[in-house]
Amino acid sequence: MKDQNFKISGKIVDVISREIVSGEIEVVDGRIKFILPKADVPDQYILPGLVDSHMHIESSLLIPSRFAAEAVKCGTLGLVTDPHEIANVLGEIGVDFMINDAKKVPLEIKFGVPSCVPATEHETSGFVLDSNIVESLLKREEVVCLAEVMDFVGVVEEDLEVLKKIVFCKKLGKKIDGHAPGLKGADLKKYVAAGISTDHECSTLEEALDKIALGMMIQIREGSAARDFDALCSLLETHPEKVMLCTDDLHPDDMAEDGHIDYLIKKGLEKGYDLFNLLRAASYNPIHHYGLDLGLIQNGDSADFIVVDNLDSFDVIESYRKGECIYKNGKASFEVHNEILLNNFSRKAIQLSDLNVQPKNGRIKVMVAKDGDLITDSILCDPKIEASNLIADVENDLLKMVVMSRYDNGKPVVGFVKGFGFKKGAIAESIAHDSHNIIAIGTSDEELIHAINTLIELKGGIVAVNKGDSKFVKLEVAGLMSNKTGKELLNDYSELRDFASVLGSDFESPFMTLAFMSLLVIPKLKLSDKGLFDVDQFKVVDLFTND
Repeated sequence: MKDQNFKISGKIVDVISREIVSGEIEVVDGRIKFILPKADVPDQYILPGLVDSHMHIESSLLIPSRFAAEAVKCGTLGLVTDPHEIANVLGEIGVDFMINDAKKVPLEIKFGVPSCVPATEHETSGFVLDSNIVESLLKREEVVCLAEVMDFVGVVEEDLEVLKKIVFCKKLGKKIDGHAPGLKGADLKKYVAAGISTDHECSTLEEALDKIALGMMIQIREGSAARDFDALCSLLETHPEKVMLCTDDLHPDDMAEDGHIDYLIKKGLEKGYDLFNLLRAASYNPIHHYGLDLGLIQNGDSADFIVVDNLDSFDVIESYRKGECIYKNGKASFEVHNEILLNNFSRKAIQLSDLNVQPKNGRIKVMVAKDGDLITDSILCDPKIEASNLIADVENDLLKMVVMSRYDNGKPVVGFVKGFGFKKGAIAESIAHDSHNIIAIGTSDEELIHAINTLIELKGGIVAVNKGDSKFVKLEVAGLMSNKTGKELLNDYSELRDFASVLGSDFESPFMTLAFMSLLVIPKLKLSDKGLFDVDQFKVVDLFTND
């Protein structure tokens, strides 16, 4: 064990007393023994470590130990992560892998037990986590909550399986996280009364205030596909005790370019928000809400803190965990070597004819994707027909979308989407919330087939195709994550992103946005391997309509 006895001085930011004092911290055996005033200190700030209150590590495309090495550079010392993605692919085996890999690093990484695997019965999932498995997982010491209860319909209608999971969690005294976009009125009251304490799906201030009024904590989310900080940041001033910060889903390029929770601190400071309210949302609130083992720079606390250069650039110089320096000079002090081969991928290649859609009378229902938003709209369009087959209409930004099971060889399901703006090529991936089947969009059937079959050959990853050429990132862990280091993965992903950038989309993160086009618990129109899905009606609907 490294020396855990030392002194460090600077301008100490006390989130509890809401003051900044020049002082010296004496650390003995990994804990803070004294904090003493000191006039002559280095021009640096010592702050509590930052916490992401809700995220899916899988979205970083890195396994937990690799992600931790990148997060600590941003001053992140704590994570509450929901292994929902890998659970849909590999069930309890996948959850075990995430927990065990996270133990290899010094960050405080705690888990939620996925509450909805699969999210709905209207898609093919790799595994099912029933209430008995959920109860077993909830008993693990690494678990602090029942993760986002997406089946709000099941809560409101008192579905027995859903209620069993909630009751088990309550008996253990652990938190229950929510996921209820747009829920309001009597249904929202019943959802909260069930014991659900947080929500990260608010996209409007009105929705957030309604939920706060009922006692919920609001997790202000700023990820790669969903960005709600601007809409909700005023809560930092009006309700500082009721908000936490989170990323939910963050792609590796966004994290490399912008940062992690430190990015939200910087963004809030630029908007003129109070430093202590920002830091409370990023440390004190999640630490107390989930009972995390992280200190807050108080006498007797575990010596967990970060050092930043100033409160403008907010560049992290050093990070400490239990008295050990785990990040300094641009490098994490820990390194984990992994060669994990863990997957569930049984799909065989498909043929061009599998993408044919026979014309019918009427117009077609089309989903409309929006940049930075998981919610889609639904409109009616006249299809483009060629040789008795509905094809992409690039001039009108009407692209063909395909979702097909990765777990069997069921027939591909075809729909159409507006908004992505691709002028050529196709993209495909095995990241498709929540069951992580194969999802693809393209400007022609030929390029769709190329992208899809390349992905099948890889047995998981992300693929872009343009006129016969292709680039890809292989994701050998569950088709969701890579064994590579953050730097290695970022190089691969950056090449893929640059290759795909010429296809014509102006979306900030088209791969991330595509991954949510099969998420059947977010309105309005989505596509699963079982059909076109109307979320408001909560059922599979026909592509064609005479309305």
